Amino acid sequence: MEILNTRVAPEWVDYNGHMNDAEYARVFSLAVEALMGHIGLDAEGRARHGYTLYTLETHLCYRREAHEGQPLSVALTLLDRDAKRLHVFFALYDAEGNLLATSEQMLMGMNQESGRPDAFPAPVAEAIAALPHAETGAWPELAGRTIAIRR
Repeated sequence: MEILNTRVAPEWVDYNGHMNDAEYARVFSLAVEALMGHIGLDAEGRARHGYTLYTLETHLCYRREAHEGQPLSVALTLLDRDAKRLHVFFALYDAEGNLLATSEQMLMGMNQESGRPDAFPAPVAEAIAALPHAETGAWPELAGRTIAIRR
């Protein structure tokens, strides 16, 4: 499911002439915000439900360079979920469909009043249930990776 479309902003380009590594994280953060809007946790939804998402963990894999002005799209796959967490996988593509980067993330639903984890409000849970969900064993190839020097 395509969740975000954007372009490489001039201020995202570093001294190497391509998008700085931190800016990939920015794009994936924007994708989380787009996901939040999609499931009813935009500014109005957060205020209505007193609920938000926090990022607990993220794993970025860089595959190709992106350059100033280049169109970008981010696709979302829901890997897993429970009553208050989302395990998501984002893939960043260029206009030709080349994979530029991936970000696997664990997101936690938070009650804004208590500042503690809490179950998704019912309308949010229903919207999450409608997201494209990868079956166990059919995850994207780059999902579930660990960092290691393979010997």
